Amino acid sequence: MAYPDDLLGPSEHVVIHKHPHWKVLLLPALVLLVVVGAAAALAVWAADLSWASTAWLVIAAVAAVLVAWLVLTPVVRWRTTHFTITSDRVMYREGVLKRTGLVIPLTRVSSVRFEHGPLDRVLGCGTLIIESASDEPLEFDDIPDVERAHSLLYRGINDNPDDDFQPEDRVSDGRA
Repeated sequence: MAYPDDLLGPSEHVVIHKHPHWKVLLLPALVLLVVVGAAAALAVWAADLSWASTAWLVIAAVAAVLVAWLVLTPVVRWRTTHFTITSDRVMYREGVLKRTGLVIPLTRVSSVRFEHGPLDRVLGCGTLIIESASDEPLEFDDIPDVERAHSLLYRGINDNPDDDFQPEDRVSDGRA
């Protein structure tokens, strides 16, 4: 996944760029199935009514609003949320209409750690916690492959010249 070059400095390169883990889309997918199933059941029930065509329009309108609100909104939010580690900084951006962003220079990061429970370990995600010059640690939830992000960020902080702090498409992670 490439990151827009106009947001990067002259010698800066993207090391890792991720959207939140796909697990955040499980609830919207379940909601979609429930809404479509309920709308279909109500449409079958309304078929025997004398005002069936009006009932179908109401059912379709309510289902469309629920799908837009409870399914499409989380999907768009997921798609427009970016967690990026570059050679110089950590960036977190989210939003469509109201865009928010956070930038932490690697030189300001004092420590980095991660947490993940049993389910997160199975799914391969977790929470990345970055402590910087700010008052409280910043927590980034549902980061895919959080251990690798933690390792890359730690290597970037320590700035070891013998290290291979390179974009993720150039880093060999040992997988086939």
